Amino acid sequence: MRTFIAIELSDGIRDTLAQMQSHLKYAGADVKWVDKGNIHLTLKFLGEIDENKCEKVKASLDEIAKGFKRFEIDLKGLGAFPSLDFPRVIWCGLDKGAKESVELAERIGEAMSKLAFKDEARPFTAHLTIGRVRSSKNKSALREKIEKLIREPSAVSCQPINSIALFQSTLTPTGPIYTKLHEARLC
Repeated sequence: MRTFIAIELSDGIRDTLAQMQSHLKYAGADVKWVDKGNIHLTLKFLGEIDENKCEKVKASLDEIAKGFKRFEIDLKGLGAFPSLDFPRVIWCGLDKGAKESVELAERIGEAMSKLAFKDEARPFTAHLTIGRVRSSKNKSALREKIEKLIREPSAVSCQPINSIALFQSTLTPTGPIYTKLHEARLC
């Protein structure tokens, strides 16, 4: 099964992100927008694993969670990877909770390395993917909309983070379906 470790988001955060997506859609760019219900904070993509490895991952997440304090996140910033000039992924960043998210992702990365998962090529950046750019159609209009949203004050959505979860991702023609396999409660 194809799996990843992530933080689930509240309806309030997802609603705020959906409003951002709605504004950005007016650019008419060729973007595959992430379904509101599927937006999450990915901490580690694991890829294909079997049932035995899945059990080891669950036990490892429980161990990590026991030693990690609960924290809060809120949204800040909007941007694109690798850059606004050449957008491939449109993201929203974190303000509060960014440091804790990075630390949590690093602990998970270290634990998963011990289970023979590959290390990430790039350092972890706390972000929420809201869209993937498919072509350069209306790229400049998209950039303008992103820059405008960055300048506009937005409703602050804050969420307590109490757990981390292991998800299965099933790819379908209409988009991925995420199924929670395990939840580890932070202390």
